[in-house]
Amino acid sequence: MATLVRQGKVRDVYDIGDAYLMVASDRISAFDWVIPTLIPDKGRVLTQISKFWFEHFDVPNHLISTDLASIELPEGLNVQDLEGRSMIVKKCEVVPIECVVRGYLVGSGWKDYQNSGAVCGIALEQGLKNCAKFPEALFTPATKEDSGHDQNISFERMVEVVGADVANELKEKSIRVYQNARDYAATKGIILADTKFEWGMHDGQLILIDEVLTPDSSRFWPADQYVEGQDQPSFDKQFVREHLMATTWDKNSQPPELPVEVIEKTRSKYIEAYERLTGSTFAWK
Repeated sequence: MATLVRQGKVRDVYDIGDAYLMVASDRISAFDWVIPTLIPDKGRVLTQISKFWFEHFDVPNHLISTDLASIELPEGLNVQDLEGRSMIVKKCEVVPIECVVRGYLVGSGWKDYQNSGAVCGIALEQGLKNCAKFPEALFTPATKEDSGHDQNISFERMVEVVGADVANELKEKSIRVYQNARDYAATKGIILADTKFEWGMHDGQLILIDEVLTPDSSRFWPADQYVEGQDQPSFDKQFVREHLMATTWDKNSQPPELPVEVIEKTRSKYIEAYERLTGSTFAWK
């Protein structure tokens, strides 16, 4: 019998014995709140993008299969509910660090730089603009938080948490995977501005887990529209954030429902990201 062991903002994880069943829902979060409106097929897009990257990279990861016929399904769910949004994955000991790699000065990094001239304690040259490209990718770890924002930490603090050997290996592997993905995305006309990875320990080996290089965990920008010094259009929940910021919602109470137009625009952006990255047509249109 499959047992629900964790329900995150987007994913539900079931214990199915020797493995986990990870199901990506159509929930969407913004400003640390789960929005009450679903984005149809969002979970399928995230799962199919992750599956693409897991199979694209020669990097040990947790994906076993997406064949639902090989397992007993959770009670109350059926193949139609789960198809396209589910992965059977290895059980592992999750490393309690978000491995963030930044290729551009954007988001919280840009705010940090404006205040301190540094990003997560890493000093940068003066005079950089919003969305400027870094000469080399920055590794900026963070804590994993079950609720609210992950908290940025120094590499030295990361060493205290996981040990020097694991910390150095995580840094090297995360930067390398980011660089490979960045170079691949560039061939598709997409800038991979930044991303966050999660890793786990399985049979004494660090493996890539959870989602990987999706619009939920990364910033993807259309390369032909990139202009340094301003915010960039992106393949993610941009329309959701912009809509919510234009409302009277105070970000401290239950968020409002999304209008149909925002739902449709957001869904189409997620699908466009999948199709541009993979070169495949999204099967659930």
